[in-house]
Amino acid sequence: MKLKFSKMHGLGNDFVVLDGVRQTVSLTPEQLRYLADRNFGVGCDQILLVEKSGQPGVDFRYRIFNADGGEVEQCGNGARCFVRFVHDQGLTDKREIRVETLRGLIAPRLEGDGNVTVDMGVPRFSPHEIPFLHEDDVVIYNLDVADETLEISVVSMGNPHAVQVVDSVDTAPVGEHGPLIERHERFPQRVNAGFMQIVDRHAIRLRVFERGSGETLACGTGACAAVVAGIRRGLLESPVRVSTRGGDLNIAWGGPGRPVLMTGPAVTVFTGEIEL
Repeated sequence: MKLKFSKMHGLGNDFVVLDGVRQTVSLTPEQLRYLADRNFGVGCDQILLVEKSGQPGVDFRYRIFNADGGEVEQCGNGARCFVRFVHDQGLTDKREIRVETLRGLIAPRLEGDGNVTVDMGVPRFSPHEIPFLHEDDVVIYNLDVADETLEISVVSMGNPHAVQVVDSVDTAPVGEHGPLIERHERFPQRVNAGFMQIVDRHAIRLRVFERGSGETLACGTGACAAVVAGIRRGLLESPVRVSTRGGDLNIAWGGPGRPVLMTGPAVTVFTGEIEL
């Protein structure tokens, strides 16, 4: 089976994007892992599948698969690449589209300067919605990891995040603590682990160990979750510039009950065809 694809990235968080509108795409977890393999396949953090939506008034369906072959609910950098892809491929001429994801609808918009703004929806904090094993909804939780007790905030941006404040992202134990937080027993569906350094009230630095992919150069939903957590903790004010290893995102949140808006770039690296 020959499969056409585009290789794209949002601040270095890279994707293999597949057009499931004009070609039939049905891949096994083994084939997904092969596509994502950086030595034997194309190489990426996630595979994105563009499909027709079955919902009235919704333009597309958006499916996300991690490098380990598992399907996940949401990906912010991927959402920006999604918009760039459907425009570049001539699948739509709308500047703003409505997209169905595993966790609900998002509304990304292509800006005049080429950046993409995504309405990422309203963040959720209730432990059972993350899911996180705890009875009460509080701003800061204690989490025992590797003989240490960490202070985390939990946020769902359509996918689960555990955010902690660190003195410096350069020295934060992302490689050591990231996998332990991701698979911690209190997160039944695993979690994305964010390490946030406060620069000032409108700027942070961020590293994220992503569920099913490991540390990536940028994480859009992780940036949203970190800013929301920082605002809830009284450390930040909207809007916030989030500096990742791959570049900067701008995140705005108006407070409880309001959606998070994320703005940043999306780039096509190359297109190709692979035999599976």
